[in-house]
Amino acid sequence: MSIVVNTEARIRNIKVTSDTITAYLIDGRVLSVPLAWSWRLSEASAAQRANFEIIGDGQGVHWPDVDEDISVDGMLHGVPARRPQTILHFRKISREPRDKRLRRSGSKRGRSGARRC
Repeated sequence: MSIVVNTEARIRNIKVTSDTITAYLIDGRVLSVPLAWSWRLSEASAAQRANFEIIGDGQGVHWPDVDEDISVDGMLHGVPARRPQTILHFRKISREPRDKRLRRSGSKRGRSGARRC
């Protein structure tokens, strides 16, 4: 006779302070990571941090007010959330005159717009 035991880490509860994200796991373990690992939660208000839902039968947590998701696997394996690149970089490129962007990108069109062979 064999008995199947679920050894997958699952979250029972979560607590977010001004410094840490602490997950209380179903098997009794307590796991904490720095709040800075989630830039969305670190910029959120205390009320936004307190509004969460445990998802996927304890496999993760979702904060709907700030659209943040953290998985227990991510916390266990040390995977901080990356802040996306700012749009400023893209604005700099789009503000350049069109002909300058074409020269920089190596376009095969000349000044007249006709394609060179």
